[in-house]
Amino acid sequence: MGRVPISPRRAGVALTALTALLLPGCAATGQPRPASSPSAPAASPSPTDPSPAASTATDPSARAAALAGTLSDEDLAGQVLMPYAYGSSATTVTPASAAGNRALGGVDTPAEMVAKYRLGGLILVGFSADDPTSGNQSTTNVDSPKQVRELTDGLRAAAAKLPTGVAPFLVGTDQEYGVVTRVTDGVTILPSALAAGAAGRPALTEAAWRAAGGELAAMGINLDFAPVADVLATRSTVIGSRSFGADPKGAAAQVAAAVRGLQSAGVAASVKHFPGHGLSADDSHKELPEITQPRGELDRLAFPPFAGGIDAGAMAVMSAHLDVKAIDPGTPATFSRKLLTDVLRGQLGFTGVVITDGMNMAPAKRYPPGEAAVKALLAGNDLILMPPNVGQAYDGLLAALRDGTLPRDRLVEAATRVLTMKFRLADRPAPAMSTLNSPAHRQAADALAAAAVTMLRGNCAAPVPGPVTVTAANGRERTRTLLAEALTAAGVKVVPRGGTEVHLVGYGDGAGDLNADAAVTVAMDTPYVLGQATSPALLATYSSSRASMTGLARVLAGKARPTGRSPVPVPGLPATSCR
Repeated sequence: MGRVPISPRRAGVALTALTALLLPGCAATGQPRPASSPSAPAASPSPTDPSPAASTATDPSARAAALAGTLSDEDLAGQVLMPYAYGSSATTVTPASAAGNRALGGVDTPAEMVAKYRLGGLILVGFSADDPTSGNQSTTNVDSPKQVRELTDGLRAAAAKLPTGVAPFLVGTDQEYGVVTRVTDGVTILPSALAAGAAGRPALTEAAWRAAGGELAAMGINLDFAPVADVLATRSTVIGSRSFGADPKGAAAQVAAAVRGLQSAGVAASVKHFPGHGLSADDSHKELPEITQPRGELDRLAFPPFAGGIDAGAMAVMSAHLDVKAIDPGTPATFSRKLLTDVLRGQLGFTGVVITDGMNMAPAKRYPPGEAAVKALLAGNDLILMPPNVGQAYDGLLAALRDGTLPRDRLVEAATRVLTMKFRLADRPAPAMSTLNSPAHRQAADALAAAAVTMLRGNCAAPVPGPVTVTAANGRERTRTLLAEALTAAGVKVVPRGGTEVHLVGYGDGAGDLNADAAVTVAMDTPYVLGQATSPALLATYSSSRASMTGLARVLAGKARPTGRSPVPVPGLPATSCR
């Protein structure tokens, strides 16, 4: 199987970005280098050409290179760090949060962390139900949209005082929707990526992610660690419904749509987890998963969704803590130059910001924070995410600069890429907070969720005879309530017991959570468990959001047809029983 080709678009972008980095680039002293051509004299600008000064003032890469050329080593090191911090406010925190920040970086508040380490950005973390990433979330910064906006305003006020203050401060978070959703209250909640894959309509995905991006921007978040480009080749619980599915081509179209939607709203997309976490069922938060597929299978199966995101203009790609045996055995992709520089940049033509996965995850913590940060930069990462100790990571970068372990031009290159992304996000006014959870945004989420509902067994045109009793594995009182309300709105009577039983199963549920007496079983996460269900009717929503329960209720009431198709194979069941 041949390599994934570099498209003309990616090749052109690569050349443009490389030219932007080299022509106004910085020598080791930090002074600008003049551009020259050994073969032809420079053309004189015509009267209609913009002046060099005007080009520098408007072109993000030129602005970034010019700014990087003025920065000290300390400022450059700060630009490539994106830690987390404790506290829901930039300047006022609880004693417990202050203690957490002192352990992380010897400061009391997030604002002090930004100032001390000249940070390029900060990630907001939080908890949500059924979150497979919760193991490396030791705090939360998220209480409500209003609080998030006040926090991000405070962080930007602190960053504005730095020498890099002219470039927008990066505030990132993992707003994937589905099981990994940091801001859950007061915002429009999209169905999961797997639901979008089931819908198979990229235009709906793009519209929904555009709405989501606008809401993130309103809260002051300008970098989303999403979408997930991992092809679900295994029954992975850590990736699961975070993936768009098992088909590389279908996943690529969905990733591209999500990227376009987010970035059209002024939020940078970070496609993850390169080179493809869905090829292993192991959890990289706890161990180093091994990717054992041959190289040809990586090209065919794992890489196309990343290529799709790159072609759509993704500003960032997140590297993963994965041991890819066919390319660089024994070396986590995070620290692999063969994967990040040779494959991601060379083969796939990516020219934007490469961001590590959390450096507080087990595979990265094999090294001290400073050594890990240096190794990640040398491999080709540009932004170091969530170091377990920001002070040690910062000091490690500076020490490596002094002893030559980290060439200064590599640090300048990384910081320039980060600054380029920042300037691409500049001059975009934040939408009003009133746009959050607006009717138009909910309509976009509802349309995507409704298109995802899939019937894998049963008569897709027949309504469920009422009255209906809703049951659920492991309680799930909130989701049962959502479905009961949606059924009532659709004209179906809901009773506490004795009606036609609709049984819900979700994240983490197995065969023991099924109900043999249920007339209908509904999978609200990956649909694999339906292969063991005996109900006459089997449905999948892939998500437990309000929008997904509304779409399900309309199908159960006979007011809509389940038009989705399972984006992953379920043994013994078709992708859809609707023809």
